[in-house]
Amino acid sequence: MNEATREKLMGVSVATLCSVLFKRGLRNQVIQGVHPLGWKGRNMVGPAFTLRYIPAREDRNPMSVFADPKHPQRVAIETCPEGAVLVMDSRKQAMAASAGDILITRLMMRGGAGVVTDGGFRDAATIAELEMPAYHTRPSSPTNLTNNEAIALNEPIGCGDAPVFPGDIIVGDADCVIVIPADIADDCAEEAVQMTAYEDFVIEKVKAGTPIIGLYPRTKDEFLPEFEAWRKANNR
Repeated sequence: MNEATREKLMGVSVATLCSVLFKRGLRNQVIQGVHPLGWKGRNMVGPAFTLRYIPAREDRNPMSVFADPKHPQRVAIETCPEGAVLVMDSRKQAMAASAGDILITRLMMRGGAGVVTDGGFRDAATIAELEMPAYHTRPSSPTNLTNNEAIALNEPIGCGDAPVFPGDIIVGDADCVIVIPADIADDCAEEAVQMTAYEDFVIEKVKAGTPIIGLYPRTKDEFLPEFEAWRKANNR
């Protein structure tokens, strides 16, 4: 992805990006129900590389399938590009784990920018201590083979009710995760940076006792000169 865009997205919130996308008519881009494991104090940003699960059929999913070097779950870990975010469609259920600490550690060592599942991780406490950002719904110990079969790599998926296409830009913060369509990511990042600057200005004004009406959203032009002076003083 555009490295300037990556840098911009590292400094904006998912909430601000929601507003940016809402203005463009996109209302369902947040991956619902996922939470960070051990917040790292920085955003997760990267293009999506996807893995899709389907309901497991018992005759297809004995433990022996892990001996297959082409098993999609293992291949996903070994082929997710450096700097990408592995996004897993686990059917919004965590009855069985999407992956565990060994696989997620391998993904981190290969340079993954993060991992997201709308299911759960086993060894969640260990994953929370890794340097790489990870998001899930809740801890889940049973192997994925219990009720999920990894079936397809890097194709469009649904994750937590959000549509995710390979290459879409994934951003996660301390709250949740959002999906930005790849073709508008650069423009969205720039708009979010501008919005964030104004929001930071607003926070200072509110803490100083300024009423919110007319200030946020800005409907009174009287605040514009003051904001521009604030930006100059704060190099924003």
